[in-house]
Amino acid sequence: MLTIHLVRHGDTPQAAEGIFCGELDPPLTEHGRMQAERVGQTAATLGLKALYCSPKLRARQTAEPVVGTTGLEPVIENGLREIAYGRWEGLKESDVRANERAAFAAWQDDPSLVPPPGGETAYDIASRAMPVIARVRDRHADGQVMIVSHKATIRIITCALLGIPLHRFRTSVACPTASITTFELGADGPLLIGLGDVHHLTDLASG
Repeated sequence: MLTIHLVRHGDTPQAAEGIFCGELDPPLTEHGRMQAERVGQTAATLGLKALYCSPKLRARQTAEPVVGTTGLEPVIENGLREIAYGRWEGLKESDVRANERAAFAAWQDDPSLVPPPGGETAYDIASRAMPVIARVRDRHADGQVMIVSHKATIRIITCALLGIPLHRFRTSVACPTASITTFELGADGPLLIGLGDVHHLTDLASG
């Protein structure tokens, strides 16, 4: 049986401040790097067969300690990148909610079909992320694989695997920074065995 571990990248300044950050490419904060070290320590206990990663810097920096503890080279997959927020990139969600009420409300009501202006819908993300999951399954019949990606992307993958309507990805799936969401992909379909797990971070001070 194949087990996949979906890891959200560690803290960035934008994540801490509630800023829309999809196509932007910030590095991890110092706290984010400490979170990444914990991910690497966890990875060392799993006997991973492979490591896949978004091309974004924050994801690659989160994967670096995994490389260090496992010796695996990450397979970079463009389909794992974060949602594109269009003209909302770099803006605080609270400001967009206040200043672009109609556009924000339409997106919030159904982000599966309505994108941020100039950005991506949940279906857009699923159409590029789920083929990555299919390739992982084709290449690895069993064992454990780690996939380092982003908040919206992991939430949408989770919804798609569980058959949850994609418009619920923002309201129904938790995904803290450096969390691990784990699925067993068996003959009976995907089984969620861990959602947004942060036990490996419990003794870290908040960023």
